[in-house]
Amino acid sequence: MIQTLKWNIPAIAGFIAAFAALSSSFPASVSASISAKSWGKADGKAVSLYTLTNSKGLVAKITNFGGTVTSLLVPDKSGKLVDVVLGYDALKEYKANQGGTYFGALIGRYGNRIAKGHLVVDGKAYQLFINNKPNTLHGGKVGFNERVWTATPEQTPDGPSLTLTYLSPDGEENFPGNLTVKVVYTLLNTNGLKIDYTATTDKDTNINLTNHSYFNLDGAGTSTILDHKLTINADKYTPVDSTSIPLGKLAGVAGTPFDFRTAHTIGSRINETNEQLGFGKGYDHNWVLNSPVSGDVKKAVTVVGPKTGIVMEVLTDQPGVQFYSGNFLKGDIIGKKGLAYDHRAGLALETQHFPDSPNEPSYPTTLLKPGVTFHSTTIYHFPTP
Repeated sequence: MIQTLKWNIPAIAGFIAAFAALSSSFPASVSASISAKSWGKADGKAVSLYTLTNSKGLVAKITNFGGTVTSLLVPDKSGKLVDVVLGYDALKEYKANQGGTYFGALIGRYGNRIAKGHLVVDGKAYQLFINNKPNTLHGGKVGFNERVWTATPEQTPDGPSLTLTYLSPDGEENFPGNLTVKVVYTLLNTNGLKIDYTATTDKDTNINLTNHSYFNLDGAGTSTILDHKLTINADKYTPVDSTSIPLGKLAGVAGTPFDFRTAHTIGSRINETNEQLGFGKGYDHNWVLNSPVSGDVKKAVTVVGPKTGIVMEVLTDQPGVQFYSGNFLKGDIIGKKGLAYDHRAGLALETQHFPDSPNEPSYPTTLLKPGVTFHSTTIYHFPTP
């Protein structure tokens, strides 16, 4: 007996139309590229804005003012590009606010805090500028986030890249040594923003280089990050005093709101009665990453945006990551597209050595000596939703 297949033509036509609409929302295969445009001046020097596009259609915009990531467009679960970093539309806004927000910027010489601005190198005491009373934060009064870097764009087999260099002279912000810094941003064709840091010095000095992007995987300025799911591969963290300086000991995360070894929404425990959460007005702490093989770039953090389905993985070779939940955003900052950044509108994941390491001998050292090259890599990877 021969059976006749009966096709439901209207249903099939509807399916084809829906598939075509879905497919059209995904970025078409494109050629990786990098372009530049003039973006004004800072400190009398020319500033440019560079647009990097990888072969999958991801787009990153980076300026040589502060080495700042101003935009990062990533496809959501429907293929629509979403800007997942907070920032401003114009250079003048970065110049006016970057000393307070650090949106997207390169941080140095020393990311995070140094207690009371007190630094001792080779037995000599240096007093750093106090810009986060009573401590030094993110390099002092004028850190790397407000410097104009020398930029060199290029195409590489891995994707378009932007090399930024800066010579921090001996005595800048009262740090010793001429420090030569190179940072290479590469927008990987495997859908990640890779940051390679390199530094050398002619005198012993302390460094802690990082990037201070604020992420919102549901779109910058659209919502808070409290419903984002977060996983951190860390059994311990560094508890702090009331001025956010680590106490010198490591504490276990088990049984505390700091346990993100399995995924939790950021907001599920952030308002619990907890001394450490009180000190930071939320999460603003360093997690001690589990590092079975020192020096390897490994996955440290995973974040998921619930509305867009965007997943971000943070891979690094650094011993720590500072998770900051945007506690001091309060709606008075107007960002891109005229959108206000409300309380906890973004989160920062700053890969790093530990805060105040120069004053805590038990922590991994941040001392860089002449003849030694510092190198570190961090990747913000976006698996296909």
